[in-house]
Amino acid sequence: MNKVVLITGASRGIGRATAIKFASEGYDVILNYIDNARDVFHKEDIDNEKDVHALKNLLETKFGVRATPILADVSSEIEVKKMCQQIKKEYGVLNALVCNAGIVFDRDFKDIKISEFQRVLAVNVVGAFIVAREASKLMKKGGAIVNVSSTNGTKVISPESLDYNISKVGLQSLTRDLAFQLKPKIRVNAVAIGWADTTINYQLPKEYIKEENSRIFINRFAKPDEIANVIYFLCSDAASYVNGEIINVDGGYC
Repeated sequence: MNKVVLITGASRGIGRATAIKFASEGYDVILNYIDNARDVFHKEDIDNEKDVHALKNLLETKFGVRATPILADVSSEIEVKKMCQQIKKEYGVLNALVCNAGIVFDRDFKDIKISEFQRVLAVNVVGAFIVAREASKLMKKGGAIVNVSSTNGTKVISPESLDYNISKVGLQSLTRDLAFQLKPKIRVNAVAIGWADTTINYQLPKEYIKEENSRIFINRFAKPDEIANVIYFLCSDAASYVNGEIINVDGGYC
């Protein structure tokens, strides 16, 4: 029987790359996604439902695993509980959880709306807590959780992303607390990623990207699959003694 992983925010970017990585390793994959109406990064050429079902077909055709898309807003306790009930009914167990869903509103400090601030915290921190709490109930000893955080929560100051920065600090604190709460049954770690070539960064000015690349030792943004490789490692038996850690994956940023 295949192992099973739940990945939140799986329709594109790092979530999509992570789903492909786990499937390539023989995992059945549960693909959580949100509808376009609630997706702050939604553009006319992006269709989350279409993208996630295309991903499902790719995983099942290329790797011969089972893939199940589930629509749920991670910040909604009701929707997350419903999602986990479906997982329990269809799979019975979870071996790994990747809390990847996250949002940001880039605003000047003076222009940040309280509703936006609250939404960022609701998805990035509260959402990760809700999913981890409910998903961990489906895990047996040896399970693993990885939270997708950011160097904005460790060593990088982005003044225009104050709400996002705070959420990632909170997510890293949550990671350590969950590692304690779920010990020794489930390991909990986080990846603190730097710049990545994903939808969230497509609107950045070219000159700004060039400037930021010069601050990265590898001189480029990360490819999503490079992040996915580290996420998979932390869920694998190769990382069986890694717990409560925040792993920077930023190419060497200064």
